[in-house]
Amino acid sequence: MNATEQGSETPAKNWYRESECSLEAFADQLRNRVDRELRFPVETEHEVPIYDCRALDEVLIDPVRQRTLQAEWANVLLDGAGVLVLKNVFRDTAPVDEATRIFEEIIRQERESGTHGADHFAKAGANDRIWNAQEKLCLQAPSVFARYFSNAFIACVAQAWLGPGYQMTAQVNVVRPGGEAQQAHRDYHLGFQTVEEVQRFPAHVHKMSPFLTLQGAVAHSDMPIQSGPTKLLPFSQRYAEGYLACRRPDFRNFFEAHCVQLPLAKGDALFFNPALFHAAGANRTSDVQRMANLLQVSSAYGRAMETVDRMRMCEAVYPILLEYQTDGKLTSIDIDFVIACTAEGYAFPTNLDRDPPAGGLAPTSQQALLRRALDETWPQSMLREALQLQAWKRTS
Repeated sequence: MNATEQGSETPAKNWYRESECSLEAFADQLRNRVDRELRFPVETEHEVPIYDCRALDEVLIDPVRQRTLQAEWANVLLDGAGVLVLKNVFRDTAPVDEATRIFEEIIRQERESGTHGADHFAKAGANDRIWNAQEKLCLQAPSVFARYFSNAFIACVAQAWLGPGYQMTAQVNVVRPGGEAQQAHRDYHLGFQTVEEVQRFPAHVHKMSPFLTLQGAVAHSDMPIQSGPTKLLPFSQRYAEGYLACRRPDFRNFFEAHCVQLPLAKGDALFFNPALFHAAGANRTSDVQRMANLLQVSSAYGRAMETVDRMRMCEAVYPILLEYQTDGKLTSIDIDFVIACTAEGYAFPTNLDRDPPAGGLAPTSQQALLRRALDETWPQSMLREALQLQAWKRTS
């Protein structure tokens, strides 16, 4: 007899489905808030706490007070508004201006070479985007890179959410006058997969995913509301099914009706839980080139213990799988199990300049490539060439 038959409460869902997401339950999550006393903000706007880094210098040099500040930031990101603004992260904006000049040169070079980056959530060519801006800035201007990322406030908020050993990546986004808004979404990891893929992950993974990354944006230009700073829906990270719900039209309409925007000045930054519903706004100005350096900070724990040469494994097992598929010794499902233990199933990390999203939000995974080879009965040499090309695309 199961728990339901015994008359106890209905067990929590172990799997989420897009069709079962409830807009009413979502709205309830936004209303039923955890009230926490915040000690350090200078103000709160649209329920988003705003901190002035000029008032926090002494906090950062006191280990006890710094830990208190970090606990406050973690609570805001977890079950508070889900987003916080840090004013004057760069009190001296010279490193920002210097990095901006480098980024503009990279954009020009990439446009001329035909490697202009597409956006996950906007039409190709509508915005300018630099993939892997972190490495490109470091290699082209290491002194600028060093001054930019020696910033104590960026390190402090990253540690507050992820702890030590975090890995910094960044992508620059420029929205020109007239640039259209994005649609509401959540971010990496589950936010960059299709509904069908997201539904395959159990409910506890939906709850775990936000703890693997921290999203941030450093303003490289002044961003008045008319220029389209990020649209945010405070507290929306609390809805567990949100990685599926954010794609539904009713949820997106709700987002548009209730989202808020906060103006930023050059040198300001905002950081948010990747599960927060958000979207870049439309640039309705005639002269503002809205540039942000999008910081995507990853947990140290999102890695396997061992390095495995999965390309060699794919090549070795492919003729066997092809034979077993032809002879019926293994079913298609059995072969999928073998593929899962052989090839890399995740499309990231990759070089998005060479390996852009393939008809969706993510590039083709090694598993998908191996499955296609079997479905189309490629010769061994064709698979080898495809694997080599895919590996090249994924390198820096």
